[in-house]
Amino acid sequence: MKHSILKRYWGYDAFRPMQEEIIDSVLEGRDTLGLLPTGGGKSLTFQVPAMLLPGVTIVVTPLISLMKDQVDNLADRGIRAVLFHSGLTPREKDLGMTRCRLGKAKIAYVSPERLQNERFLAELRPLTVSLLVVDEAHCISQWGYDFRPSYLRIAALRRIVGEEVPVLALTASATPEVTGDIMRHLGFREPRVFAKSFTRENLSY
Repeated sequence: MKHSILKRYWGYDAFRPMQEEIIDSVLEGRDTLGLLPTGGGKSLTFQVPAMLLPGVTIVVTPLISLMKDQVDNLADRGIRAVLFHSGLTPREKDLGMTRCRLGKAKIAYVSPERLQNERFLAELRPLTVSLLVVDEAHCISQWGYDFRPSYLRIAALRRIVGEEVPVLALTASATPEVTGDIMRHLGFREPRVFAKSFTRENLSY
């Protein structure tokens, strides 16, 4: 089924290295950490499962420009997605939440700052959430180079959507200390890490 989704919406016949292993882990309901280099296809590791799982997939990401690009690209493929960040008007936020409640959005992109808004968190409670994705997951660790305190609110978000909902944490770089920190802060039920080699065979010095 995952291959038919990949072909139907993205036109690819096969996954890139490590994508399929991460997707399988997520579909098994396991908390998963994926270490993939920039350009390694991190987005597909949650976009494909989102199309196979019921309800909505929530993606926490700090990159608003990336949010907008992905929502537009998904719309071009016939996949409905919404976004929530501080730059939206109240009407835009209400419309996005209504789409999630009515099952008219498969993916909801959320900026970490929105998680500091108690009203927003309360509005998420009635939603059927099947997957929680944390992009740029190194931002949750004080050992990381880009620590963001707002990422620590993701633990509260997990309790709201249900701790049985699997978490997929994604990052392009993480030391062993940061990797451990990510899994600890996100409440991983078991360590499960998939790492693709950062060696670029097409480059030489």
